[in-house]
Amino acid sequence: MLGIVAQDGAFAEYLALPLENLHPVPDSVANEQAVFTEALAAASEILAQLDIRKFANAAVLGDGKLAQLIGRVLGAGGTRVVLFGKYANKLALARRAGIETRRVRSGDAGSTRAHENFPLVVEATGSPAGLTFALQITEPCGTLVLKSTFHGAAPVETWPIVVNEINILGSRCGPFERALALLRSGAVDPRSLISRTFPLADAKAAIQFAQKPGVMKVLLKP
Repeated sequence: MLGIVAQDGAFAEYLALPLENLHPVPDSVANEQAVFTEALAAASEILAQLDIRKFANAAVLGDGKLAQLIGRVLGAGGTRVVLFGKYANKLALARRAGIETRRVRSGDAGSTRAHENFPLVVEATGSPAGLTFALQITEPCGTLVLKSTFHGAAPVETWPIVVNEINILGSRCGPFERALALLRSGAVDPRSLISRTFPLADAKAAIQFAQKPGVMKVLLKP
C-alpha cells in the first residue's frame, strides 16, 4: 500500500521499500504487460478462492480495467464469460478478447433478469447500483463475488440473498506470482487496454488525460 494508505511519497524521485516487495519479471513479459501485474493479481485472486471449473458460465459487471482483466482471467480457464457494461468502446475491447458483452442502460436490469441468470457473478462496477443488479442476475444457489470498493453505503434488499440462498464472497488483492505466470504463459495479454503512452516529461498531461471518460490505462515511458 506504499503511496496509497498512510505512506505518502510514491511520486518522489527516490523511494525506499522492503526488498520482498520486488518480484522479478520474466524476460518474455514486455514492460507494457508487466505494468498490469497488480490489477491482474487482484483479478486472478478469484481463482484461488473458487474452483472456476464448477462454473460453465459467468457474468462480470463493469467494463473498467479490473472488470476487463477479470473477464480475461475467467475466460482463460474455459468459462464462458458475459461482460456487462455501459460504454460501447470498452465493450468492444472485451469482444476483441473473445468475451461476450451486454450493454446496460438505465432501466435495463429487469429485462436482463428475465432473459439470463448466471451461476457465478462478479461485481466490479465500482458503483453501489452494481450490487443490486448483481443480485438480480445471480441464479438460485449461485455465487456472487464482490470486487467493488466505493465510499459510503450501498442500499440493497437482503431477502433475495436468503430466499435464493446466494453465496457472497468478498475478493480483494492477490499474489503477484499468479499474475506473472498468466502473463508469461500468454493466457492473458492486457496490452489492448493501454489507451495511450506519454513521455515521462509529460506526466502532468498524462494524469489529466487518464481522468477523461473512456480512458483505460495510461503509461509513462522514459
